[in-house]
Amino acid sequence: MLKTFSKGGVHPPENKLSAIQTIEQLALPKTVSIPISQHIGAPATPLVKKNDSVKTGQLIAKSSGFVSANIHSSVSGKVIKIDSVVDSSGYKKQSIIIEVEGDEWLEEIDRTPELKKEINLSSEEIIKKVGESGIVGLGGATFPSQVKLSVPRGMKAEILIINGVECEPYLTSDHRLMLEKADELLIGTQILMKALKVTQAVIGIENNKADAIEHLTNLTKQYQGISVQALKVKYPQGGEKQLIKAITGREVPSGGLPIAVGAVVHNVGTAFAVYEAVQKNKPLFERVVTVTGKSVKKPSNFLVRIGTSVANLIEAAGGLPEDTGKVISGGPMMGRALSTIDTPVTKGTSGILILPEGESRRGKIYDCIRCAKCVSVCPMGLEPYLLMTVTEQQNYERTEHERVMDCIECGSCSYICPSNRPLLDYIRLGKVEVGKIIRTRKA
Repeated sequence: MLKTFSKGGVHPPENKLSAIQTIEQLALPKTVSIPISQHIGAPATPLVKKNDSVKTGQLIAKSSGFVSANIHSSVSGKVIKIDSVVDSSGYKKQSIIIEVEGDEWLEEIDRTPELKKEINLSSEEIIKKVGESGIVGLGGATFPSQVKLSVPRGMKAEILIINGVECEPYLTSDHRLMLEKADELLIGTQILMKALKVTQAVIGIENNKADAIEHLTNLTKQYQGISVQALKVKYPQGGEKQLIKAITGREVPSGGLPIAVGAVVHNVGTAFAVYEAVQKNKPLFERVVTVTGKSVKKPSNFLVRIGTSVANLIEAAGGLPEDTGKVISGGPMMGRALSTIDTPVTKGTSGILILPEGESRRGKIYDCIRCAKCVSVCPMGLEPYLLMTVTEQQNYERTEHERVMDCIECGSCSYICPSNRPLLDYIRLGKVEVGKIIRTRKA
């Protein structure tokens, strides 16, 4: 029987237009703009300056705290400048801009296609290597992976869950990775198991990816302790707490982390990056990105160097359609509209969605009719209509009391609302303001 989470959820059209498109290596751009903050936590500190020469894989910005991540050059060439560049948030972020000159990799990176199964590093050495390699959560959260692997004192990891759900409509980069890099993904899973000192790992995959389920199920017979769990198709099944609930039946407490119930969740892309780092000595400087949309000539999955302009990706997929209304970084539910397609690809860029004009306009906003649909679909058991109201009133004490910080920003409430109310927009605003209050209180 297919498992799923119990509270809420919606079923938006899947639109997996690029699911059959194999991963293509995108051609190197003329320049890259590599932001020093591509992760949750403190920005990295630049180690290079104007006119410095760099190689592919070279450390160019060092993590500046426990919750931070190293940044590596994705190309070889010369540093033109360190300047502010607009990223996917719409804000300018400090970036290292490099003019590409060939593609000379660091010699210590193993570029051979040979599969390396034997894991020689200890748990502590794996965690250190993951940190050195700048690996973050590639499902979109971009939380530094070495922090997740460092289990807090007094707690114990019991199960590793690999997130292969990819429930966001349109996106297919994880699906292709599971089909094309399955062995590497499974060895990466074994590496993560060793780091966490657990003997059980489950790969959760929604049932709309039957080929990936079959392929990985067959391969896991060779990998002790790893199994595949088929899941019912329901959004947002890829949310950490929802996935833990679906697979283990355990519920992460309000304000708590997955480790509170003995679980650690990593995305399939992260597991693959861990394989490359530990077995091939390759830092995280490229990732698979889906470029898609109903009017896109060639919906594709590209292996892209970090810092490449989104415009380059769109050009490779056939160019910007004439009827384009919005270009979104991510998927239609949790993604954000870009202010410019000159934005660079970062570690958190899972997809670029090009929506036609007719689908990108917001509907006219009407008064709330108290239908409670937003309550019924909320996977966190919140009351979105109320959170919007108290945020509008700037009653942030009430907003905090109503557990706004538990919101995972999945957008199910806005999707289902018959009055087209911008519920998620106000909830995001409420989270920002309540977050400020919480930080002030702690200080």
